[in-house]
Amino acid sequence: MSLAVQLTQARYISLETYRKSGVGVRTTVWLVEDGGVLYIRTDPKSGKAKRIRLNPHVRVAESDFFGNVKGGWADGEAERLDEAKVDGVRKLFMKKYGLQIRLLHWVSRLTGSGQGNMLFLGIHLANP
Repeated sequence: MSLAVQLTQARYISLETYRKSGVGVRTTVWLVEDGGVLYIRTDPKSGKAKRIRLNPHVRVAESDFFGNVKGGWADGEAERLDEAKVDGVRKLFMKKYGLQIRLLHWVSRLTGSGQGNMLFLGIHLANP
């Protein structure tokens, strides 16, 4: 079984992105996998999105909700998805996180936080 498939069976991963100084910043994120590529979603204005635009190198590891790492780290490169791929990836997230995503969308509509404007990123692992 590939590392990408093993990671996607996890509910959460710790995503490490890098500041300009090279210091790593870890964030817990949801993920799905398709064809050996890991996909995450985030607000396009988030810190991790900004860091990935500056440096696409990332590391990922299985974690719990609180970011406590449960396995080894894997290196990868993150890239923004083109619009043609976004709908399929969005459906994968709905399938895996259905009720949680629906609840998140409902809360975001109430608060006006804009969950509809999500950035989807693909992570290609160096050693899948």
